[in-house]
Amino acid sequence: MNNPRSPHDAGPHDAGPQDPAPHDVTSHDPTPHDPADRGGVLLLSHVGFSFLEDLIGALDSRGTKAYVLTSLPLPEHLPERLDDLAAKAYDVRSTDSHVLTRADVEEHIAALGRRGERVLGCLTVWEGYRHLMAHANSLLDLPDLAEDQVLALRDKLTLRNALADAGLGRARAAALTPDSLAARRADGGRHFVKPVSGIASLGTFPLTAATTWADIERIAEEARRDPVYASAFGPGVPFLVEDYVPGREFSFELLVADGVAHLAAVHEKCEVTETAGAVLENACTSPPDSLDPAGLAAGRTWVLALLARLDLRWGCFHIEARHHEGRWELIEVNPRVGGSLISHSVKALNGTDDLLGLWIDLLLAAGRPDPDALGAWNRRLAEISYRPDGTPPADRATFFRVFFGERGRIARIALAEDLPVRPAVVQILARAGDRIDSEAREVFLGQLLWSMPLDERERLLPELIRASRDAIEVQYET
Repeated sequence: MNNPRSPHDAGPHDAGPQDPAPHDVTSHDPTPHDPADRGGVLLLSHVGFSFLEDLIGALDSRGTKAYVLTSLPLPEHLPERLDDLAAKAYDVRSTDSHVLTRADVEEHIAALGRRGERVLGCLTVWEGYRHLMAHANSLLDLPDLAEDQVLALRDKLTLRNALADAGLGRARAAALTPDSLAARRADGGRHFVKPVSGIASLGTFPLTAATTWADIERIAEEARRDPVYASAFGPGVPFLVEDYVPGREFSFELLVADGVAHLAAVHEKCEVTETAGAVLENACTSPPDSLDPAGLAAGRTWVLALLARLDLRWGCFHIEARHHEGRWELIEVNPRVGGSLISHSVKALNGTDDLLGLWIDLLLAAGRPDPDALGAWNRRLAEISYRPDGTPPADRATFFRVFFGERGRIARIALAEDLPVRPAVVQILARAGDRIDSEAREVFLGQLLWSMPLDERERLLPELIRASRDAIEVQYET
């Protein structure tokens, strides 16, 4: 679940420090010879958001600068969003387009270098820019996934069939066309529709006898018109149809350094709502409630085999899968931190580190000349990750719920007063006056997270699931 709210080689159009671009919001005088200057990390942001507050805070706590390169925020967020970022980050630049490009990243890395800044690496949580992050890190001589690997992971059609060929799954997929839609509707089986390269669950839904090609065209047109999400779907917004994957849904949160993988957490999706135009992941708990250590050990073995098969040797991964009759089947591989409160949940589980911070530390360790920097990071991760026998590293549990909007204008939104247990993390992302126009993708209103001792989860979880459904009270204008 992604919520946009929550380059060494110089190009021909580089703007030097003497002629800043119109959207250079803020910058500081470089101090390249200051021994206290630990350099900075380039953060790629989509329309001014993409977990920037969390990322900037994590870099600040490590004494590392945040260089923000963002695509142009939407008109309703200008100029306030850029002014807000300028007060938080060391350096902020916005482009003139709502979508970052390869040239934007190359030119900005070159401009930072001319100003004497030490760019230690590049990071983004916006999946549509993950390939740009990979390209930036290659320019900075830092280990990361290859750019074409990232793009291949986003091609869910090819990936699905390649894993089936390798024996790591049974489901298969085909390009969705009027003919393949009619054939799947007529064959009596269960099937699922999704964009070939999608985001925010837009256009993901079970195929039914009532699904028509006009429905697909309508959702594709909504994706093309969406100013935030359009660039993540690829030209034409192609769709696929695949065998329906049954079972309970889980996500694996992994960090990988030079092929050494660490399973930091596994989340079970307590509630998944399949609507006519999207699949909404409402609530999660970790460790999973329905799997014993043997089942988790099998899941760990399966997901590590998947990483090895795809040669995914560096980075952070949020891998979604379903478990049914003792078998694991992939939903998708996301080469980034999981959305919503996944990162916060990891910190609540291990007591020290959130997932974003661990990913930043991997990036920084990979660039240090100290030959043991990565070794120290690996040893640290081993202490706070799942054991091979499927046991979690700590005796804590979490539960979080995400709240999605309905079409209309919000009149009032607030945290309920009568919750039996107060949440540890409260994020209300919408406000009175906001208008929701989409029904085919996730539109976040807010999210809440509870933390508890693992041995109390069995007693508390049923009540939390029930009471949390109305924990954020929303009223819409009539």
